[in-house]
Amino acid sequence: MTTPATQNIIIEPSTIFIEGGSFMMGEKKREHAQPIHKVTVPSFYLGQYPVTNEEFLPFLNDQGNQEEGGTNWVNLEGNYEGTRCGIIKSDAGYECSLGLERHPMIYISWYGAQAYCKWLSEKTGKSYRLPSEAEWEYAARGGIHHSPFTYAGSNQLKEVGWYRTNSHGSTKPVGLKLANELDLYDMSGNVDEWCADHWHRNYDHAPDDGSAWIAGGEDSGRVVRGGSWGDDGFNCRVSDRFRSGTNFGYGDIGFRVARY
Repeated sequence: MTTPATQNIIIEPSTIFIEGGSFMMGEKKREHAQPIHKVTVPSFYLGQYPVTNEEFLPFLNDQGNQEEGGTNWVNLEGNYEGTRCGIIKSDAGYECSLGLERHPMIYISWYGAQAYCKWLSEKTGKSYRLPSEAEWEYAARGGIHHSPFTYAGSNQLKEVGWYRTNSHGSTKPVGLKLANELDLYDMSGNVDEWCADHWHRNYDHAPDDGSAWIAGGEDSGRVVRGGSWGDDGFNCRVSDRFRSGTNFGYGDIGFRVARY
């Protein structure tokens, strides 16, 4: 367990500068990732890793596990296929289970991820937020390097990600696999990652400026990207995309921060 003295020390996530540029977003294999379209993304910063338990812990101890959108920000009682949230409630506040400090934060709702970004912005004076789906895919593809790889940094998923074949049914500490061309880790596998965008069934009329697509679509369903420890390789490709409800946390979904 962490000690009470360390529970409220802010650990700011490491971020990487992503130089802006254009890329072709989408793919032909999935209808919901069509049509392939050109997107121009401005420069921004993106978390080098998914937000970890130790990074999220001070937020919970400062704000509590409040309700937003009809649910707790974090489902501390969750147990999805053997995974467990690394944070528990104790008399001293919220603590991280020993050995899970560097595991990705899971069982967090989209609202909880948003609340953390708002809190971190207030504490640091920087404008943290969730990445747009376009920013996420651009970075996963290596940004200006225009990576041809199927996964974020390799054509061999086992080199860069934790997935159904090698995860043994749970998350793993961030940063253990190889990074992609931008020095970003765990963008394929380990955990799916919340994006800011509403879910749309395809890319018809999607923005071409890299911004989050929050007009129309499903406000109660947001985009998650990257695949997770429980997915097969097909679902961990940089082009694949999924939908999840905003007001509940799952054992295979986390998030990483972005900022301008």
